[in-house]
Amino acid sequence: MNKTEKNQLQKLACKVRMGVIEGVYNAKSGHPGGSLSAADLFTYLYFKEMKIDPKNPKEENRDRFVLSKGHCAPGLYATLALRGYFPMEEMKKLRHIGAMLQGHPDMKGTPGVDMSTGSLGQGVSAACGMAAAGKMDHKDYRVYSILGDGEIEEGQVWEAAMFAAHHKLDNLCLIVDNNGLQIDGSVAEVGGPEPIDEKFRSFGFDVQVINGHDFDEIEAAFHHARTVKGRPSAIIAKTVKGKDVSFMENQVGWHGTAPNAEQYETAMQDLNRVLSGLEAE
Repeated sequence: MNKTEKNQLQKLACKVRMGVIEGVYNAKSGHPGGSLSAADLFTYLYFKEMKIDPKNPKEENRDRFVLSKGHCAPGLYATLALRGYFPMEEMKKLRHIGAMLQGHPDMKGTPGVDMSTGSLGQGVSAACGMAAAGKMDHKDYRVYSILGDGEIEEGQVWEAAMFAAHHKLDNLCLIVDNNGLQIDGSVAEVGGPEPIDEKFRSFGFDVQVINGHDFDEIEAAFHHARTVKGRPSAIIAKTVKGKDVSFMENQVGWHGTAPNAEQYETAMQDLNRVLSGLEAE
């Protein structure tokens, strides 16, 4: 991509992060840390990679996305809003009773959500089913799913991985948001799933390891995944939990905590500085 395209994606990702903070602050609950770490991945998928139409969210031949780590719905919602599926004002009603945007993705109530998720490990299985259905129906759509690195401690993830490789689902691309932290502490200490890349390779995946905040690397990885034939793809994206919010970065306590009024102001100031810097380029 050229410099202008990259700058545009960086600005969009920053606005996704602003939407995350707006949402969890107004909800007084939610999961900011992993939403912020995955913001660049959400942005690239929805603004560059996937074949989608916000005006026709159920179009039969669209690419599918499953947020397997469903608690990071604020990041997905902010991205969908920016992409035009619904107004950004909905973020202020996050987790409110009767509102469109609930704590975990709801495919029945939210335009652009392809699968209801939340119980860790189940989303990736649904994504495998979607990819298998595409093969059976001779469709050319692709299926993408973001998992947490803590989530892959779930055995169901590896059952799904075996299924995907066995059925040669080369229309499936899994992305692991490898930020190194989960609700109880560091992923290495809690469940020790490393080496993540070698595990997916041993299950028959084509695997790439990238910087999940570098749009050049993100683009190259997705372009490569499209060329892979006969096996599924996995992209291990190294990221920073709480990215671009000074007091949230690499802090496990912000896995599932909402900012108070003072923290909200600080977070938005941090992100506005990032956005101003990008707009000055």
